[in-house]
Amino acid sequence: MNITIVGIGYVGLSNAILLAKYNNVIVLDIDKYKVDLINNKKSPIKDSLIEEYIKDDDIKLVATLSSEYAFKNSDYIIIATPTNYNESTNYFDTSSIESVIGEILKHNKESIIIIKSTIPVGYTNILKNKFNTDNIIFSPEFLREGKALYDNLYPSRIIIGEKSIRAEKIANLFKKSALKDNVEVLFMNSDEAECVKLFSNTYLAMRIGFFNELDTYARFNNLNSKDIINGVCADPRIGNYYNNPSFGYGGYCLPKDTKQLLTNFKNIPNSLIKAIVDTNKIRKENIVNLILSKNSKNIGIYRLLMKKDSDNFRNSVMLDIISYIKQYKNIIIYEPLIDYFDGCTVDNDLESFLLSCDLIVANRIDDAIIKYKNKIFTTDIFNSDT
Repeated sequence: MNITIVGIGYVGLSNAILLAKYNNVIVLDIDKYKVDLINNKKSPIKDSLIEEYIKDDDIKLVATLSSEYAFKNSDYIIIATPTNYNESTNYFDTSSIESVIGEILKHNKESIIIIKSTIPVGYTNILKNKFNTDNIIFSPEFLREGKALYDNLYPSRIIIGEKSIRAEKIANLFKKSALKDNVEVLFMNSDEAECVKLFSNTYLAMRIGFFNELDTYARFNNLNSKDIINGVCADPRIGNYYNNPSFGYGGYCLPKDTKQLLTNFKNIPNSLIKAIVDTNKIRKENIVNLILSKNSKNIGIYRLLMKKDSDNFRNSVMLDIISYIKQYKNIIIYEPLIDYFDGCTVDNDLESFLLSCDLIVANRIDDAIIKYKNKIFTTDIFNSDT
């Protein structure tokens, strides 16, 4: 098949490499730097498997800036553009999706358009009516930053937002390229598929919020969080996973998806969904108060990243922590990926950073700073991302 993927992010590039083993794949983006890297078999994002697989000569993958070239001969076009949450409208900004679909229909009215971007409930049907086409299908992704290709090769499930022969063909495209045997495939209508994505991420946010509030309770009562969590998670119905306290849930997906789901609950009775959104704000405010209570002169921020294997700090919880603290304290940031950040001092020399800070704030700790544990403030109990 000829497949085009729009958007060179974690979702787009991991899907492109997954499908390029058995299909001819074109990735389209507006960023020439990313396009050139891919055409030189280099990954523009940090993901160890993507970096490995993109070098494989058997991968039939090219990148382009030309929408006409990308769209005109494609059997399937996958949209993986960002849909940021707009706080003013309380709705995802889906303008990039609509812009891409308009461009697709100029060059190719027969291709099947598969949306991988996260969208509000009911949005696929809105698009079909707006563009007067039935060739739009939603298929949610469930990927982790830094492990996106792995999660495509070994998917937890494949969900196609349509019950049809063509939906089965789409599912088989992904199944054929996966390395996992017996992948569960679920076919459902688009509204239900959109719900699966939003409710899945909201559940994960709820679990993070639960263990964060457990940690808050333990700190206020001078109790051992780790012991409590180990005891709670020994119950197999709860499970010993996704239970490491943090400064709050962040990253690109969870904050915006929980807010969008809450918006979809408008005029529908709820308390839990609202609480999941609220608990994150409360947790971050509490963390800031705990940091400020240390009365440290120079506060160091160790890394802005959300995940250790990622190179992305978009919507990281650390950004919110910094915005609060900088109003009251001098901040020094250690982050090798940047030279400047919002008027704060950035020190790219780790030893200099560690020595110049009275308190080191780290959402996640690692071997590079562990020897300074006596002046580290963290909630990282299990030394893991989740």
